[in-house]
Amino acid sequence: MADLPIAAVVRIAKKSGAERVGSDAAAAIVAKAEAYIGSLTKEANRLAQHAGRKTIKEEDVELAAKSA
Repeated sequence: MADLPIAAVVRIAKKSGAERVGSDAAAAIVAKAEAYIGSLTKEANRLAQHAGRKTIKEEDVELAAKSA
């Protein structure tokens, strides 16, 4: 089961211009978003550890997003 709420993903898709979002498309968007968040977090965590920290900071996320 997905951790991201499907309704929130559908709302974001509609705000981004989608008129309608099918349930299969919403599930696919959720899966891709969760995969991206996981990847982004792993890289941000690696950067935080490299800096000698256990806490991920905004700068780690920004740098991780640029390298992705």
